[in-house]
Amino acid sequence: MEETLKILVVDDDEVDRMAVRCALTKAGVQIELSEVGNRNDAFSALSTSPYDCVFLDYHLPDQDGLTLIQQLRFAEIKVPLVVLTGQGDEQITLQLIQAGATDYLSKSRISPESLAQVLRSAIRVYRAEMQADLATQQLRETHEQLIRKNQELERQQQLIQMQNFKLSEASLLKSHFLATMSHELRTPMNAIIGFSQILLRPKFGQLTHQQADMVERILNNGKHLLMLLNEVLDFSKLEAGRLDLKAEIFDISKVINLAVAEMRSLADAKNLSLLVQTDLQNPSVFNDPVRIKQILINLLSNAIKFTESGDIWVEVKELPANRVAIIVQDTGIGIAPRDFKRIFEAFRQVDQTITRKYPGTGLGLAIIDSLVRMMGGKIFLESKLGIGSMFKIELPRQIILPTGAGEPPPIQGDSEGVFCSAKNPHQSASQSRKAPIGYPKFKL
Repeated sequence: MEETLKILVVDDDEVDRMAVRCALTKAGVQIELSEVGNRNDAFSALSTSPYDCVFLDYHLPDQDGLTLIQQLRFAEIKVPLVVLTGQGDEQITLQLIQAGATDYLSKSRISPESLAQVLRSAIRVYRAEMQADLATQQLRETHEQLIRKNQELERQQQLIQMQNFKLSEASLLKSHFLATMSHELRTPMNAIIGFSQILLRPKFGQLTHQQADMVERILNNGKHLLMLLNEVLDFSKLEAGRLDLKAEIFDISKVINLAVAEMRSLADAKNLSLLVQTDLQNPSVFNDPVRIKQILINLLSNAIKFTESGDIWVEVKELPANRVAIIVQDTGIGIAPRDFKRIFEAFRQVDQTITRKYPGTGLGLAIIDSLVRMMGGKIFLESKLGIGSMFKIELPRQIILPTGAGEPPPIQGDSEGVFCSAKNPHQSASQSRKAPIGYPKFKL
């Protein structure tokens, strides 16, 4: 069913209005027709009621049609306008179109076909323009919303930058505080350790068994506390980017043996076998011997701490591409896959409770991770709960020292330099190499 169009005819000539009415009727257009004879009545009608189209005579008794068009545009009244021009008015049609008329038709050419065609064309053009205006308005509103959102994002970004600056400043102050406190505490702690060692020397007097036991406890606890302080100090230096590698040419096998010798008493105290194998054609490397020793001592400390029975195996071997590997395996409690990455985070331990069984700062592996990446190396971890763990450090035989001060290495475990696997480390070891003659097999 064809829609009924609401039409307004504005013409002071009754004959011309009748011609329009008859033409639309003969064309079969469903219309609801209204007629007025002057500009004021037309403006009043269009102001109070919507119309689908207006047929407007250019010559009106009060003013011409151009004035009505301009008045409607000023009042923001939008409606399809077809101007009916008389003989000789063709030269003003362009002015009418520019003013806002949709189309024009000469009165001499009015017929059912032409009038219906102009009517439908005017309505179609008008509706297309309205859709375009609506789309433009929506785009404008969207653009304004995007501007407001961008402004809000900029404000949030500025707030985040300010918060990041405050966090960085707080982190820097924390690092300085840790470094200062660790340094200040190391001085009296070294004195405690030194005086304890002096008291244990026979030439300074013979202690009773009970006195010697107490002094040894003071000495051991002092050494343990000094180790914790050194870890905090190293961490603060790494975080502040002030820890530098002091590389030199040295025999890595000798450094490995020194580190193992220092840790052997702890292994013997738990009846653990501490086995060492060095398989190097050339033991000379260019690296920082103090930090290499620190890496191995931290790995051995963890291995001894988390192993109740069995063996700990240290191996140093050649790798292709002028690299060396330091491997520490144990038959300890193992690590769950969900904790592989977390254990390399600073201050992170698998058991975070205050009643945890295994003490420590949680900085050892974080420091190892940072030192290894400073050296251009990689860390490989294989572990299985109840079976044991293997930490493999791969390092270039000759490290490249930075030419200037750089950014501090991030102390976190999700770096690309840590590779983890939930394999049985002892099975993988036996598959990749044969156990050395005289070395007992691991107790699985």
